[in-house]
Amino acid sequence: MKDLKIIWMWIVLGFGGLTLAHDDPSKHEHKHLSMNLNNLKNAFKVRNKEIVNKLNIVEENQVLMEEILASAQGRSEMFDSDIPGYTSKEKEATDAKERSKRQVDQEDIRNALCQDKNAGEFFRLVAGPTHCRDVVSCTDAGLQAIRCPPGLAFDLGKQTCEWRRQVTDCNTKSRPKLALPLFNTEEPICERGELACGDGQCLPRTLFCDDKADCVDGSDENLCDSRNDPNRADECDPDQCRLPECYCSVTGREIPGGLEPESVPQMIVLTFDDAINNNNFEILQNLLDGRLKNPNGCDIKATFFVSHRYNNYSMAQEMHRRGHEMASHSITHDNEEKYWDNGTRENWEAEIGGARDLLVRWGNIPAEDIYGSRAPLLRLGGNRQFSALERAGFVYDSSMVAPLSNPPFWPYPLAFAAPHRCHGNFQNCPTRSHTVMEMVMNEFDPREEPGDNDEQVAGCAMLDSCSSIRSSDILYNVLTHNFIRHYEQNRAPMGMFLHAAWLKKQPEMLDALQFWLDEVLSTYNDVYLVTMSQVLAWMQSPVDSRDAASFPAWKQKCTLLDTEDTCLVSNNCPLASPVLRGAQRLQTCNTCPAYYPWINDVDGAGQAGY
Repeated sequence: MKDLKIIWMWIVLGFGGLTLAHDDPSKHEHKHLSMNLNNLKNAFKVRNKEIVNKLNIVEENQVLMEEILASAQGRSEMFDSDIPGYTSKEKEATDAKERSKRQVDQEDIRNALCQDKNAGEFFRLVAGPTHCRDVVSCTDAGLQAIRCPPGLAFDLGKQTCEWRRQVTDCNTKSRPKLALPLFNTEEPICERGELACGDGQCLPRTLFCDDKADCVDGSDENLCDSRNDPNRADECDPDQCRLPECYCSVTGREIPGGLEPESVPQMIVLTFDDAINNNNFEILQNLLDGRLKNPNGCDIKATFFVSHRYNNYSMAQEMHRRGHEMASHSITHDNEEKYWDNGTRENWEAEIGGARDLLVRWGNIPAEDIYGSRAPLLRLGGNRQFSALERAGFVYDSSMVAPLSNPPFWPYPLAFAAPHRCHGNFQNCPTRSHTVMEMVMNEFDPREEPGDNDEQVAGCAMLDSCSSIRSSDILYNVLTHNFIRHYEQNRAPMGMFLHAAWLKKQPEMLDALQFWLDEVLSTYNDVYLVTMSQVLAWMQSPVDSRDAASFPAWKQKCTLLDTEDTCLVSNNCPLASPVLRGAQRLQTCNTCPAYYPWINDVDGAGQAGY
């Protein structure tokens, strides 16, 4: 695995009923312990053929629209103020009685309200706290209405429902209309290599969507999604990009090497986010104690996305010694979303690259063994974030969430356009070409068994964020359902992304997880729990299930006894910080530094700062 970064220079070249058994059955009273696995497989396979009888009912959107319009009747400020040519004098001259009788249909409202709105953008018909849950948007079919659930309100800035106390724009009807560049005109406006701003000003194409406003009207930064960025990454061309020098997939669902699904080893990727410390180390040791084995005889492996503050570097060093993978999760783990949304390339590099350097300096983990990163809060920083990862030499990122879909996605190169839409709450996905692999986070299906194809289901990226998982029985069934989703389709790596704190808070979940893993590994001879870099190693040199047991990259640091423990003493260092309040603590097998290490001060010399 030490050669992985060298091997993966091809990124630059090419794209820049389970049988149940347990020692103590009384601990695991799952509802579906007698479930025949074949029944679940069959249910999954035939769900596309099910016929659902549907009733002709009035659409919820229509009923909601009528309610919103009714609540706004008689409000001149809602309609009249938005009608062109309707002056204030005319308003004053209009008799209140006549105005109350005035008939306004949806088409009138649409024409009046939509002329100065951005397509698809939600806005309010009535401003104020009373109607802060209600918004509409302009579509080709008319006005589309949305009402947020009780306790929530619509945030115009984020264009989504948020907790009511967090929404500050209830008194605003809409966001200002943005000026858009003139990308498509009947006749060319600018010279070759140039594009037109919204006001007709011509600028070099390279200046558009570079996170810096160059047009006088700012239009060069207002149409920059993956479909409209004029400097966006190219689509994947499989004829020009082939293994082993290059890999890409048009749909993101094709199996590398063209193998048939039945011959592909099913990889499961178990990851933990945040610091490793006394609060979770016992849990991790319990789960990863060497009792659970892959079919090749090696211990199961996990990937840790480590954040700096509160991290015990002696424990991180021990987990790496056992063969688990350490990756970067930032230094500060700032809990403000905007900090990451708007972070500069330099700040992303200081945070993510700096966290890697800290693992090297205080965890004694070789830099060449740290391949990847994950953004805190899963907030994306667009091209700035991925330019920083590229410049810092990271091989992969695992921050982008793919919407729940069947079949799921395989990891893909960001040197080409992502094979799925930008998913998440007001996320800023990369649009340019970057020599970084995306270990995509396929959403979990929160259901315990397959459902109707037409059913609208909201997936969850982190396993511990699935609100429907309220018991160990449900966790067992959800894991089984999602395993079958992967195993019976394209065998894309199944991610199990979580926080160890969830398992400590709910010990029954840890019990169910261990039970499920033991069952799957003892039932299937082609299922492996591997690290993210081990997934990438297989993708570059795919082997079938028969040869997976001898695949070299999956045999390194096979058991926790294979590597000598070099940490003689773990020092618990009480340290002052020029930036943080109060005394900080750093646990390391090295000599204590003078100050608590921080951004731009990996050695702890007292030079920390943003």
